[in-house]
Amino acid sequence: MKIAGILLIMCGIAAILYGGFSYTSRKKAVDMGPMQISVTEHHSVPIPPILGIAGILAGGALVYFGIKQGR
Repeated sequence: MKIAGILLIMCGIAAILYGGFSYTSRKKAVDMGPMQISVTEHHSVPIPPILGIAGILAGGALVYFGIKQGR
């Protein structure tokens, strides 16, 4: 439980610092035999700060109860 809690805390901090992530996708726009045209699209996915805070709190709870359970 402690490892999962630490991972959640780290992911929550990363979500707050970066605010989201972006990725690039390619798709074919025209395919006429030997001639092909592809289009590159950039997408961004925002992550609300409240999810980062929730991850930090949930991770803290897992670490806290994992330490209590280990005694």
